[in-house]
Amino acid sequence: MKVLVLTTSYPRSKEDVAGVFVKDAVEHLRAAGVEATVVSPASFRHFGLAYGHGIPGNLRRRPWLALLLPVFLLSYARSARRAGRAVDLVHAHWLPSALPALATRKPFVVQLWGTDAELARRFPWLARRFLRRARLVLCPSQALAHAALALGARDVRVVASGVAVPDRVEEPEDPPHILFVGRLSEEKGVLELLEATEGMSRVIVGDGPLRERIPDAVGFVPPAELGAYYQRAAVVACPSRREGYGVAAREAMAHGRPVVATAVGGLADAVEDGVTGFVVPPRDPAALRAAIERLLADRALRDRLGATARKRARADFSWNATTQAMIAAYRDALRA
Repeated sequence: MKVLVLTTSYPRSKEDVAGVFVKDAVEHLRAAGVEATVVSPASFRHFGLAYGHGIPGNLRRRPWLALLLPVFLLSYARSARRAGRAVDLVHAHWLPSALPALATRKPFVVQLWGTDAELARRFPWLARRFLRRARLVLCPSQALAHAALALGARDVRVVASGVAVPDRVEEPEDPPHILFVGRLSEEKGVLELLEATEGMSRVIVGDGPLRERIPDAVGFVPPAELGAYYQRAAVVACPSRREGYGVAAREAMAHGRPVVATAVGGLADAVEDGVTGFVVPPRDPAALRAAIERLLADRALRDRLGATARKRARADFSWNATTQAMIAAYRDALRA
């Protein structure tokens, strides 16, 4: 099977964190025998719209870049058309990639991510047009699948995004601490995290617009080095206000760590309250603190929830499971 992967975010080097999860998925598809070719802003002229803070972030910082969107999409479509001549199927990551997918005149699937839900709400007529043309709409969570159906998608499939499940895990550091991994922005619930963990031992990994308000944040960490942070932590907090998928929650589970997460978006698919962690309401620092304190005070509870979380991650979120699910979706799309 020959597949063309279209993505607006893809790493340009080993140190680049942009779209790493797309690159990981492509590499596992190739290992499973899929001939995957990638077209991304790393391979065509993007006029400063891509990378840095990402396309939405770059547009917020420099609104005049919106004038270059038509030429960006034209450059993207030309590259997609050239690369798609000999493929069987096109996999378009993010809703804007559906336009160059159409330009290839090949069967295509659209992969929706969290930012697509907001984009679709602003331009529902355009989103509906793209989604109805796709053979299959792929979503990493039930929340995004419901959004796709509401927009008129004909056939929707939930396929999780994979995470690495280590062969073994280490004991957390003593005394125990809380870990947060993600973008330092309001929608990730960082402000609630700061209030909830005041006076507690915590490690905050990430960067973003709120970095100046979090002097103890360690900044972005290369994906290959994140495992050590999960290993040292006793509890991982994911207090997002909205979340399309929630990679950090699933990575924490793969490392056998209980997760305290909010009941939003893709986090609801991952964390089962009282089984693999605790689920709390969004924007509720008091509930977040209470759940964290309960776990920090009970080593046996942490171990039990963490062990169950790791089993769940291996069964549902490992790269083997998600890659096979993706290949099955490709085959169904070609048969449609």
